[in-house]
Amino acid sequence: MCAALLAGCGGSSSAGARSGGGSGGKSAAPASSTAKRAAQPPVALHSRSIGHLPAPLMDPATAATKAGQVLLAGGLNSADVSVDGIESVGPGTRAPRQTGRLPRRLHDAAAAGIGSGVYFFGGGDLGSSADITRLRPGGTSSVVARLPIAASDVAAASIGSTAYVVGGYDGASPLNSILAWRPGQAVARRVGRLPVALRYASVAAVGGKLLIAGGTAGVAAERTILLFDPATGRARRIGRLPAARTHAAAVSLGARVYLLGGRGSDQGTQTRQILAIDPATGRSRNAGRLPLALSDVGAAAAEGRVIVAGGRDAGGGVHDQVWELRAGG
Repeated sequence: MCAALLAGCGGSSSAGARSGGGSGGKSAAPASSTAKRAAQPPVALHSRSIGHLPAPLMDPATAATKAGQVLLAGGLNSADVSVDGIESVGPGTRAPRQTGRLPRRLHDAAAAGIGSGVYFFGGGDLGSSADITRLRPGGTSSVVARLPIAASDVAAASIGSTAYVVGGYDGASPLNSILAWRPGQAVARRVGRLPVALRYASVAAVGGKLLIAGGTAGVAAERTILLFDPATGRARRIGRLPAARTHAAAVSLGARVYLLGGRGSDQGTQTRQILAIDPATGRSRNAGRLPLALSDVGAAAAEGRVIVAGGRDAGGGVHDQVWELRAGG
């Protein structure tokens, strides 16, 4: 990773495309350059505390604005009750604060930045939501479009002006869909298919593609690392995680994706580990540790740093700390 880190905003063709297809588009890099990339050690991420949320929070939908502000929307409080708050961590500030509210209380949603806006996808409470909501810090957020079906447990990232919503749960069954949506469209459309239905996957955009790591298939955490190419509508397997991981966060920094925390199939197996994944090779390596073993954190990259907030520990406790992660060493 270069010294100037790039934030991967949280973006298919044939709806029937299956895993295993070629990446399409650009030709593969020469073997020598690929080997050099694979030999480079990942840059470790080091943490420092920058404050506390107004209250303990887990599972917020999190994304960064174009101006470098990180928004955390919805989630669950320490009593496992859905919340509707929008928390803001501004560039250069050490005082995270509540700056707005969702139209209703939701958790297990996803968020992605597109242009100057941040959008909130799906989520659940007593039932799943199909809403796509534009987040407006300091004011009332509004529903601007819909998913084709109500879904919670989703993940999202954006490529250019398109947000991609990956997997999820419709209230009865897990989903294998990859949806695409642009501001101005009334309904997101299906553009790809996962090889297996996934909930709680970790997704980040890197190099014009989506890297999809881990998640829950059925009741078991997954190890598979997939790369989805919007140009072909295909998701192909590129590697495996060292151990099964679900309920983790993913951010894109430069040419790598970092997987932050998470857990195995069961609550109580949370990890502090940070993994760096090379999308060119599918290899993952240790790249530091979180201050605590946590799953369900909110995380986004903005202005050369990663903001990590809240989360659940192995004992079930929900946290309010906010950390800043930066490269070094």
